[in-house]
Amino acid sequence: MKSLDEMLEQVDRDQPKTVAVAQAADAEVLRAVKKAYELGIAHFVLVGEGESLSNLAKEAGLDLNQDGIKIMNCPPEDAAQMAVKTVHEGEAHVVMKGHIDTKSLLKAVLDKQFGLRSKGVLSHVALFEVPGRDKLIFLTDAAMNIAPTLEEKISIINNAVEVAKKAGLKKPKVAPLAAVEVVNPAMEATKDAAVLSQMNRRGQIKDCLVDGPLAFDNAVDSNAARQKGINSEVAGQADILVAPTIEVANALYKSFMYFANAKVAAVISGAKAPIVLTSRADTAESKVYSLALALQSSK
Repeated sequence: MKSLDEMLEQVDRDQPKTVAVAQAADAEVLRAVKKAYELGIAHFVLVGEGESLSNLAKEAGLDLNQDGIKIMNCPPEDAAQMAVKTVHEGEAHVVMKGHIDTKSLLKAVLDKQFGLRSKGVLSHVALFEVPGRDKLIFLTDAAMNIAPTLEEKISIINNAVEVAKKAGLKKPKVAPLAAVEVVNPAMEATKDAAVLSQMNRRGQIKDCLVDGPLAFDNAVDSNAARQKGINSEVAGQADILVAPTIEVANALYKSFMYFANAKVAAVISGAKAPIVLTSRADTAESKVYSLALALQSSK
């Protein structure tokens, strides 16, 4: 894929999946709902206090009486649990964050009785359209895991690969990032990257190609990789960048957005259903792209 609009076009419109929005009383979220509904990519269960929802829907130009839009009236403090329970019970396929704090939504997602808990860790998977590049690129994990262990990095890679495959990549190329492209015993990130690469070669990490450690330039630029003499199927061609810590991923994420003017879609992967956990500062366009990525991931 070369653009997020191309990904958007791939979402099934013949049998649209349903998105449960937790505390949907947010004007920007409802604008995204309106656009996604008009594009035909999703139906919606809007969870929250009915009167506030109605007022903000009018402001956003969204008609709540259309087929494929359902209101689930409940107090704001119950919205996260109700939205997650809707997905748990199979009435919806994706959870989306509305006007609610992330901690409350994730608490509901991890609830033992009605949540969406799975065996691995939850991780943030972002997909960027960077101007001047001829393909999209994934980045993980900029929001969930602070200093992932080797075991957690395995789950983070598996989560990102699963999202990438469902978005259309048959065998994504994964670059575990470090400051250098050689193993340095004093740098934990380089040692983890080497172990992850070897695990991939031995079939312990599947459905992708993993090679590292790679510095950022060697991962994304073929000329930089050649100048360093790196012989690798991943170097210069990475589809997925795996950051060693949340600080690295978060800085890259914001650099792509603010310096490169990239467009972005993002989901939380690793639960039994995708979670759209966008920021309140994100535009309606970004929220729609994130919905599209989540809907693709729920296949």
